[in-house]
Amino acid sequence: MKLIKEAKIMQQLKTKAISVLGGIILLIGIIFLVLPGPAILFIPVGLALLSFEYPAAKKWLRKYQRYSSKAAGKMDGVVRKLKRA
Repeated sequence: MKLIKEAKIMQQLKTKAISVLGGIILLIGIIFLVLPGPAILFIPVGLALLSFEYPAAKKWLRKYQRYSSKAAGKMDGVVRKLKRA
């Protein structure tokens, strides 16, 4: 019985640690949207950590991935046009 309680406590601790760490990393990424910094790295990492516990974070991570993919495709087109010129 004691092992079950300890396992539950460890699971709760893990959940809270992931939530806090993911939230902090996401917050840093949001701050880096305004200040100079690697927001493009911090935001998806924070969302990925939060997505382990929160379905809404998984939804936002997928949106971010789609947006990033579209933006990269557009930049590829711009670079190709510049190389031709």
